[in-house]
Amino acid sequence: MGNRLAKEKSPYLLQHANNPVNWYPWSEEAFEEAKERNCPIFLSVGYSTCHWCHVMERESFEDEEVAAILNHNFVSIKVDREERPDIDHIYMSVCLAMTGQGGWPLTILMTPDKKPFYAGTYFPKHEKWGQVGLVEILIQVSEKWRQDPGLLLGMAEKVSSSVFAEKHYSQDGELNEETLLKAFSLAGELFDKEYGGFGTAPKFPTPHNLAFLLRYWRREGDREALDMVTHTLERMYRGGIYDHIGYGFSRYSTDKKWLAPHFEKMLYDNALLALAYIEGYQATGRKLYARVAKEIFTYVLRDMTSPEGGFYSAEDADSEGEEGKFYVWTPAEIKDVLGDQDGAAYCRLFDITAKGNFAGRNIPNLINAPSFNDAGELTLAAEETAGYIESLRNKLFDAREKRAHPHKDDKTLTSWNGLMIAALARGAAVFGEDLYRRAAAKAVEFIMQKLRRTDGRLLARYRDGEAAYPAYLDDYAFLVWGLWELYEADFTASHLEQALALTRQMIDLFWDAENGGFYFSGKDTEQLISRPKEVYDGALPSGNSVALLDLLRLARLTADGELMEIAEKQIKAFSGSIGQYPWGYTHFLMGVDFMLGPTREIVIAGKAGAADTGAMLNAARQAFLPNATLLFHPAGETGRQIEKVIPFLKEQRPIDGKATAYICENYACRAPVTDLQQFADMLQQEPVYLSRDDHL
Repeated sequence: MGNRLAKEKSPYLLQHANNPVNWYPWSEEAFEEAKERNCPIFLSVGYSTCHWCHVMERESFEDEEVAAILNHNFVSIKVDREERPDIDHIYMSVCLAMTGQGGWPLTILMTPDKKPFYAGTYFPKHEKWGQVGLVEILIQVSEKWRQDPGLLLGMAEKVSSSVFAEKHYSQDGELNEETLLKAFSLAGELFDKEYGGFGTAPKFPTPHNLAFLLRYWRREGDREALDMVTHTLERMYRGGIYDHIGYGFSRYSTDKKWLAPHFEKMLYDNALLALAYIEGYQATGRKLYARVAKEIFTYVLRDMTSPEGGFYSAEDADSEGEEGKFYVWTPAEIKDVLGDQDGAAYCRLFDITAKGNFAGRNIPNLINAPSFNDAGELTLAAEETAGYIESLRNKLFDAREKRAHPHKDDKTLTSWNGLMIAALARGAAVFGEDLYRRAAAKAVEFIMQKLRRTDGRLLARYRDGEAAYPAYLDDYAFLVWGLWELYEADFTASHLEQALALTRQMIDLFWDAENGGFYFSGKDTEQLISRPKEVYDGALPSGNSVALLDLLRLARLTADGELMEIAEKQIKAFSGSIGQYPWGYTHFLMGVDFMLGPTREIVIAGKAGAADTGAMLNAARQAFLPNATLLFHPAGETGRQIEKVIPFLKEQRPIDGKATAYICENYACRAPVTDLQQFADMLQQEPVYLSRDDHL
C-alpha cells in the first residue's frame, strides 16, 4: 500500500515505504497531525546499511500488530541520520543522557512539540533477553498519555530543560605540550599490546587516534607512540575487519582480535583509514601500509564511485537477510573455486576451517599468518609467492561477485565525499598516482555543480538527481580539508580559492561570535529544539576539530591573520573541556600540535613539468611532515593565478633557471636552495620546538 516515505529519496526511508506503519518523514505535516490528534510522536532514526535497523524493521515495523498500535496511538516519523545528522545529534544526546548508551536504530518517544520523554535503541517486538519489548512500551505509553498526560509532559519538560540547556564548554585552562602528553599517556593505558587498537570489544578503528600518535612521535621522538600505530595498522589489516578478497574495511570489530566485523562498509571509515595507512607509510617507509591504502582506493573506485564522480555512502552488513553472508566461506566453497590443492593452501593461510570462525562459516583473515617482509608481502613457502596468492584472490573475487550483493546506499554526502577527496588527494601526492588525483578532482567538480545552490550555499545530500538539505558544519569542514589536500596534490589555484571561499562561508553560517567554536547547523536552517556544538572526536572527527586544522593550514598557506585569530579563539573556547580528557579529542589535538609548532612553510618555485621541479615536489610530498604546508609557484600564467590568491609568492622565484626551494620555520626563513639532496636533508632535519617564552 505504501506510505508517505515513498516520495522520499533516502534509501533508508524508501526501505520503509511499504511498511504497514503509517510513517511520515520529518516534516511540519507530521507535527501538525500529532497536535491535531493530541498524540505523542514515535521517532525512529537509522540508516540503510544498519543491521539492527533491519532486524527491528522485520520484527516490528513490518508487523501488523505493531503497526496497528503505532497508527492508532502515535504519529510515526522516520529519519535517515545520514541525511539529517542535526536531528540525530540532538536526540542521540537524549538517549545517551537517559540510558548511558546510544546507537542505531535510535528510538525516541516525544510530545508534538518535539520534547522527548523516553529513549532507547533497538527493542524486540516482545520482551526477550531481559530486554523490554516494543509492544509493551507502546501500550504503556499510550495508556499513560490518555490517563495522565501531565506526567509525560512533565517528564518531557525536565528532560528538555536538562539535555537541551545550552552547553557551555569550559575555557579554563590552556592546551599545550602537557595536554599532548596526557593524551599520549591515556593512549598507553588503553592500548591493547596483543592485538592493537584501544580498549576492548567492540573495537572501532578511530584513525584520528593513530594520526595524533604519529604527530606525537614526530614531536617527542617517543618510540612507544610509533609502535602503537604500527602494531594497530598491521593487526587491523590482518583481521577480518579487512576484506581480504574485495578490499576495504568494515565499520568495526565485534571482538578484540579484529576478527568478526559488523560487516557494513562506510565511505568515511575507508577514507580515514586510507589516510592513516598513507601516513604510516610516510613515517616508516613500510610498503605494507602503502599497499593497504592502494587496495582501499581500488575498492572505492570500483564499487563506491558514481558515474558522475561522487562517492556512495555505504554497503550493507546483510545480504539475503543474513549478516555477513556475502563475505563468509566454507572450505568446500573455497575448494570448489580454487581446486583441492590451491584451495587447501588458501584455507591454511586465511584460517578457513571446517569448524568455522563465524557462525559455522569463515571470515578470511591473517591473524595467525606469517609475518610480512620489507616489500609488504607475507613470508611464505617458496611456491606461495605474492603473485600466487593474488591469483587465488582474483578467482575468489570473481566467484563472490556472482553472489547476491549487499544493499548499497547510493546517496552522495558532501561531508563523507570531502574525506574521500582528502584521502585520494594525499594518495595522489604520496604515490604519484594520477588516477587518484583525477578521481578527487572529479568529485570536487561534482559537488560544486550538484551540491550547491545558485547563491553558493552548500547542500548536504544528493541522490537520484536531487540535492537537498542545507549543509552542516561537517560538510563544510570536511570538504575544505579535501580541497587543500587536493591543492597540495595538483597545485590548481582554484582549489585553494574554493577552500578559502567555503571557509569564509562556514565562519558566517556556523561561528559562535560570543563564545567561540562552530555550531553544527547553520544560522539559516530549520531551528530545531536545540543547536548543538560538537567537539568530541568519536568514530568520526568532529566538525570543530577538522575546522580547526582547516583554519590553521589555510592561515599558514595564505598568511591570513584573520583565520589564525579565529583558530586561536576556537582553541580557547574548548580548552578546559578538552584538557579534562584529551584522548577523546585527538583530531582537535592535531590542531593544537600544529598551533604549538613549529610549522614549516615550503615553497617550490620552478617550471611546471620539469624534472628538477618534480623531484623537489616529490621529496616534500613523500616525507612525513604533518605540520608543513606546501606551495608551488610555477612560471607563466599558472603562476600568476596563484599569486592572486597568495601575493607573497611573487618574490619567490627560480634561481638561475633551477627549481628552488624556500623553507621557513619558527618565524624565520632559510636561504633558498636549488640542490635536491640539500633540500631533502633539510626536510629530514628534526624541527626545533620553541617554548612559549621563545615565541615572546
